[in-house]
Amino acid sequence: MRRKGLWLRLRKILFCVLGLYIAIPFLIKLCPGIQAKLIFLNFVRVPYFIDLKKPQDQGLNHTCNYYLQPEEDVTIGVWHTVPAVWWKNAQGKDQMWYEDALASSHAIILYLHGNAGTRGGDHRVELYKVLSSLGYHVVTFDYRGWGDSVGTPSERGMTYDALHVFDWIKARSGDNPVYIWGHSLGTGVATNLVRRLCERETPPDALILESPFTNIREEAKSHPFSVIYRYFPGFDWFFLDPITSNGIKFANDENVKHISCPLLILHAEDDPVVPFQLGRKLYSIAAPARSFRDFKVQFVPFHSDLGYRHKYIYKSPELPRILREFLGKSEPEHQH
Repeated sequence: MRRKGLWLRLRKILFCVLGLYIAIPFLIKLCPGIQAKLIFLNFVRVPYFIDLKKPQDQGLNHTCNYYLQPEEDVTIGVWHTVPAVWWKNAQGKDQMWYEDALASSHAIILYLHGNAGTRGGDHRVELYKVLSSLGYHVVTFDYRGWGDSVGTPSERGMTYDALHVFDWIKARSGDNPVYIWGHSLGTGVATNLVRRLCERETPPDALILESPFTNIREEAKSHPFSVIYRYFPGFDWFFLDPITSNGIKFANDENVKHISCPLLILHAEDDPVVPFQLGRKLYSIAAPARSFRDFKVQFVPFHSDLGYRHKYIYKSPELPRILREFLGKSEPEHQH
């Protein structure tokens, strides 16, 4: 009797799970907004208790917090970390001092982060520290709808925010090089931005893509979350079409054909979020593209034994050398 009762209960649970499994695709199809939320994950604020007005709480005591306004009703929070050699000088300085510092003879990296979390995320902060120690200014921000930035997330909005911050930097940076670094979903924002900059003939001095994908449809197809639905009948119609109908493309593969500046791609072979082969595929599209004829395109893989996965490439002791060699030389070459 007890065995029968257990069997009935198990069957009930099984039917519930199966029902949910079948219901989810229909729910996503009917409410495409869910799919947009899953891509942006801007509501996931990890670590949660950070005061973004105080970067020093994250060990960034040579960093200033600003707020910029790309358009009406949109305010974005920005962190500007000066090169580590100025750590002492930066103590107690105001926003004006930081802005003026952009004109000194140090290159600037505009960092575009991926989905979920904020500009204060742990792996992001660690990368700012590494780049600052190598002598770069690092300017990073939360797109509208992330962190303490006000507005509704969209691909167009994120790209516009990035353009606004780039122009804000260029207005203050004199002749210093400005490099754009995108990570994960931020690579989609980065190629959107750089394509636009190249079209208006104000390209950045280089583009660095860390853990990039080819386009959002291919990334969604290979994301670990989609594994359980990959062979579901009508997968594209249920899961991928709602992304497109939301106006979300992040077409890195299309954008690179319109970008003319040095391009560096960094990808770990054991990346569980954006598969390594998508980064490799993006390189194979960019390297022969006519737009890169006069510029170098380089692909740097990180062996899976290193365990850098999706967001720990900053730990690589090779990174300073890779950046120095790539950003230091200007003659065109294709290598990997």
